[in-house]
Amino acid sequence: MAAVEMRKLTVIGLNSGRAPFIYELMHLGVVEINSQDGIISDEDADWLPDIFRTSNSADVSRLEGDIIRVSTALEAIAKYDPAKKPLLITRKEMGREAFIAYMNKVRTDTERNMDKAIAAYKVINDGKAEINHLRSQITGLQPWVKLDIPLELNETEYVSVIHGVTGAKVQSGQLMTAVTESAPSALVQEVGADKQQKYFSIIVLKEEKDALYEALRPFSFSAISMADQKGTPTEAIHHYEARIEAIETSIAENEKVLAELSVARKDIEFLYDLLVTQRDRARIVGEMLSTDTVFYFDGWMPARAQAEVEELLQRYEFYYDIQVPDAEEEVPVLLHNSSVATPFEAVTNMYSLPSRKDIDPTAILAPFYFIFFGMMLSDAAYGIILSALCFFVLKKYKPEGTIYKMFKMFFYCGISTFIWGALFGGWFGNFFTVAADTLMGKEFTIKPIWFNPLEEPMRLLIFSLILGAIHLFIGMGVQAYMYFRDGQAVDAICDIILWYVLLIGLVLFAVGGSVAPALTTIGKIMSIVGAVGIFATGGRKKKGIIGKITGGLGALYGITSYLSDILSYSRLLALGLATGVVAQVINTLGSLAGGGVLGAVILIVALVFGTIFNLAINALGAFVHSCRLQYVEFFGKFYTGGGREFRPFTRKTKYVKIVKDQDK
Repeated sequence: MAAVEMRKLTVIGLNSGRAPFIYELMHLGVVEINSQDGIISDEDADWLPDIFRTSNSADVSRLEGDIIRVSTALEAIAKYDPAKKPLLITRKEMGREAFIAYMNKVRTDTERNMDKAIAAYKVINDGKAEINHLRSQITGLQPWVKLDIPLELNETEYVSVIHGVTGAKVQSGQLMTAVTESAPSALVQEVGADKQQKYFSIIVLKEEKDALYEALRPFSFSAISMADQKGTPTEAIHHYEARIEAIETSIAENEKVLAELSVARKDIEFLYDLLVTQRDRARIVGEMLSTDTVFYFDGWMPARAQAEVEELLQRYEFYYDIQVPDAEEEVPVLLHNSSVATPFEAVTNMYSLPSRKDIDPTAILAPFYFIFFGMMLSDAAYGIILSALCFFVLKKYKPEGTIYKMFKMFFYCGISTFIWGALFGGWFGNFFTVAADTLMGKEFTIKPIWFNPLEEPMRLLIFSLILGAIHLFIGMGVQAYMYFRDGQAVDAICDIILWYVLLIGLVLFAVGGSVAPALTTIGKIMSIVGAVGIFATGGRKKKGIIGKITGGLGALYGITSYLSDILSYSRLLALGLATGVVAQVINTLGSLAGGGVLGAVILIVALVFGTIFNLAINALGAFVHSCRLQYVEFFGKFYTGGGREFRPFTRKTKYVKIVKDQDK
C-alpha cells in the first residue's frame, strides 16, 4: 500500500561506451532519464562552451520517416488482409538476441515487401481519387449528352460557340425569342434540364456576340467553358467510363498484391518495433549533455532496481551517484500493490497518482470498489457473464498495462456481482420465474440468500448508508494516520478524532436506545463532547477571538457535508434496484406472447437482447458511480493526488515483447 521508493541517479561516462550502454539501459527499462534543459546556468559560462548536446536530429528525423513508411505499409496491408482482425493486439515474446538475429535475417525482404505495399497502396489511393474526379466529370456532362458538337470547339473564323445555364424556372421560348431579336444569326438549342437548371448551347456570329450576351442578361445566363474536354459529351463520357474501368482493374490487381503481402505483415510489424526502439535511443542520446570525451545525465530509478543498475554501471566503469531524494523534492510515482489490488490501480490512475505526501489509496479502495460495483449491478447471471468475458480476453489476448488492469478489475467485479446477485436473488432478474409461469404454468422462484431489495428497499438503503459511513470513517482514519505520521497529533485529534466522537455519538443517541437505554446517554455525552471540542478547536489557527469563534462555528457546520456524503451512498440502492427493475420489465415484455414455441422463442430473444442492453448500461453505471464514491466522498477525506507518473527509458514496442533471454 505504497508508492515504490525512488532513488536519484547521476551518471558520467565515456562517449566511447555510450551507445552500447544506452542499449543495455533500455533493455533494463528501470531508469527514467530527466530532460537536461536548464541544467546549466549563466553562472557556468566559463566552461559552458565545452558542453554540448549530441545532434541526433538527422538520425531521429530519418527514423521518424521510416516509421511513417512502415505504418503506412501496415495500414495498407491491414485493409486487405483476409485474416480476421483480433480484438486486441497480442505481443509475441522473443528474447533480445533472438529478435535481433531474426530481424537481421529478414530485414532486406521485409523492407522490399514494405516498399511494395506502399507502392500498391499509392496506386489504389491515387486510382480512387482519379475515379472520383472522373465520375464528377461524367456527372457534369450528363445534361449535355444531346449536344452533337465537340466540346473543345469554342469558335471558328466567323462564329462563336457558347454553352451555358439558366435557372430551371426560365421560360425557354422567351429566351429564344429575346436572343433571336437581338442576334438574328444565333442558333439556340436547349440541350437538357433538371430541377435546378436548364442547359443551352448557342452558335452565333462573332459580331453579334455582345448583343447576344446583353439579351441573355435578364435570364441570369451563366456561360461555362468545357474546352478542356475532347469530343462530344457522349464520346467524353465513354472515354471516362473506359478510363474508370481500367483504373478499377489496376486497383483490383494492387488490392490482390496487398492481400498476398499479408503473410509478411508480422515481419513488417517487427520492423516497426525495431525502428521505434532505434528512434527512442537516438532521441535520448541527443538529449544528453556531452563534452568531447564524456556524457552526462541524471534521472530516477526504483530503489529495488539499484543493484542491477549499479552492476551495469560498474561493468562499463562509469562514474555514478545514487542518492535518497530530499523530503520536498518532486519524485516520479510508481505504484506497487498485491496481485489482487493491482488491477484497481486503474481507478487510482484515472483520478491522479499520489503526491509525495499521500499514501497509495489503491489497497484501501479496492475492497470497497469490489463491493460497490457488485451491489450496483447485483445480478448473479450478469456477474457470471462479465467475469467469463473478462477471463476469455485475459487468457486469449493477454493484454498488458492499463488494459490488463481494467479487464482484471472487471473480472473481480463480475465475481462481486455474482455474490450480491445470489444474496439478492437476481438471476437475469426474475427470468426463471417468468419462464416457468409463461411456458409451463408453474410457480418457480430462486429465493435470495439474504433478501430481495425490490421487496425491502429500505433495508438495502439502511445497509448502503451504514456501508457508506464505514467507507468515510476509514478515509478519515487514513487522514488521522497521515497527521500522526507527519507529527501533527493535534490536527489528528482536533480534525478527525473529535469528529469520530461527534458522529458516533449522534448515531448512538439516535438509535442506541433500541439496543440498550444506556447507549442513548452515552451517545448524548459523546455528541456534546465532540461538538464542544470541534467548536473550541476549529478556529485554533485563526487570530483574534472573533476569528476563533467563526472558525469554530464554520468547522461545526461541516457536519452537513458529512451527512450529504453519507446520503450519496443511497446510489447503491438506486442502481441496484435499476438493474432488477429493467430486467423484470424486459422479462415481462418477452412473456407477452404467451406460451408455446413462438412464446418461448420470443422470451429467449428478449432475454438475449435485453441482457446485452441491461448489462451494458448498468455495468457502465456501476463503474462510473463506484468511481464517484471513491473520488468525491472517499478521496475527499484524505487524498490530494497530483503525482507524476514514473516513465522509464525502455522499449515501447507494439507488436513484440522483448524479454531477457534467460526468461524464455
